[in-house]
Amino acid sequence: MRDIIRRILDIEREQKRRYKNNALARYNTDRVHVKQMEFHRCKKRNRWVFGGNRTGKTECGAAETVWLARGIHPYRDNKRTDGWVVSLSRAVQREVAQKKILRYLNPDWIADVVMESGKAQNPSGGIIDYIAVKNVFGTISTICFKTCESGRDKFAGASLDYVWFDEEPPEDIYDECAMRVVDKKGLIFGTMTPLLGLTFVYKRIYLNCNADPEVWHIFMEWSDNPYLDGDEVARISAAMSDDELNVRRYGRFTEAKGAVYTEFDERTHVIPPFDIPRDWQDRLSIDPGLNNPLSCHWYAVDYDGNVYVVAEHFEAGKPVAHHAAAIKNISARLGWHTDGRGRLYALIDSAAAQHTLNADKSVAELFCENGILADTRVNKDLFSGINRVKQYLSTDGKPRIFIFDTCVNLIRELKSYRWGDGDRPVKTDDHCLDELRYYLMSRPAPPRRAEVKSEIALDKERLIRRVTGRRRA
Repeated sequence: MRDIIRRILDIEREQKRRYKNNALARYNTDRVHVKQMEFHRCKKRNRWVFGGNRTGKTECGAAETVWLARGIHPYRDNKRTDGWVVSLSRAVQREVAQKKILRYLNPDWIADVVMESGKAQNPSGGIIDYIAVKNVFGTISTICFKTCESGRDKFAGASLDYVWFDEEPPEDIYDECAMRVVDKKGLIFGTMTPLLGLTFVYKRIYLNCNADPEVWHIFMEWSDNPYLDGDEVARISAAMSDDELNVRRYGRFTEAKGAVYTEFDERTHVIPPFDIPRDWQDRLSIDPGLNNPLSCHWYAVDYDGNVYVVAEHFEAGKPVAHHAAAIKNISARLGWHTDGRGRLYALIDSAAAQHTLNADKSVAELFCENGILADTRVNKDLFSGINRVKQYLSTDGKPRIFIFDTCVNLIRELKSYRWGDGDRPVKTDDHCLDELRYYLMSRPAPPRRAEVKSEIALDKERLIRRVTGRRRA
């Protein structure tokens, strides 16, 4: 009996030891960080977390790395993986990414540690070159540590399954790392506080200027972290300026002149496409361009007056006939309503009514000839239009405009539109926003609901028609 009790106690001690050493098993179990789990569940191959300090962004990068190395990622199929963890400097590597990786790596999983400086018996006290990790498939994965201060040349040559950027790297190093994962269709993920302003990450990841379908991002702020005390968050927030809060708490991209449409939130205003009822279909709105892009969107209004941006045509350097054909093709695919002669109705910049020295017909007339009735009677007042857009984005916290996620250029412009000098927005990259203003300034009205009549009312109408018909006879 004593031997049995001793064996049970030994098993319990071993279980406690393993649980204590397995921080990964406790990750997001006691208190769930919802934003971290959104990051882990996302299937995109280029994912980024933009977060303030102490929001939990680095934790999810480290957990993601160890899951991949062990071959136990709960939302991805992976076997043997070789990857890089990229920090800004050796000091930052030791104090941040390296420390987090070691926290989530059970010592029983480590096959070897190769140091760049320091002792392998105490890896946290030195600079690690790489860690060989036993994965669940019986082979070895490697987690290699790199620093941006070593320069681009140190990032050449390898073929990788993933790269984790802990904070924002220089663009040339980002580009080099992107080449390292091409042949394996590997992953890139980054966790950063945007302290450097509107850098290449702002353009290529946040705005996704190249419309890469594999790019994804999420923002984390202090209130998202379930381990932070709410009273402490309120105290620190009250002592910070708006600019400090934007970066340090919310992880937002900022510069001297802020965003125009601060009310815009992709999580609220951007939705998946669905079949729009024919009754909701309203008008198109066009901002014309020849060398510059022509922007056209399809707008719908529901019975409550909410506006839906349903589809997008955005293209530069083409004549009116080309744009008209593209617009009609999209309309046919959507089953968009036309007049009795099959013509579409659109609002268009009033400048389209003007004749140039080199053309006999205006742009509006050319659209009409190509089956699109272009109405140039639009309200172009800039400040009234901006205020109208803001009202639709946030009406007492209840937005009245929703944008299908296929309208990538409109989404990008809403995020990038910024104030310039003299309290006027910078006049660049705003073609979608111009025609959005034209449409919302037209005061779109909800459609009338079809009247449902009772049988008594219908009988009454029939009787009136019969009596009226007899009198006419």
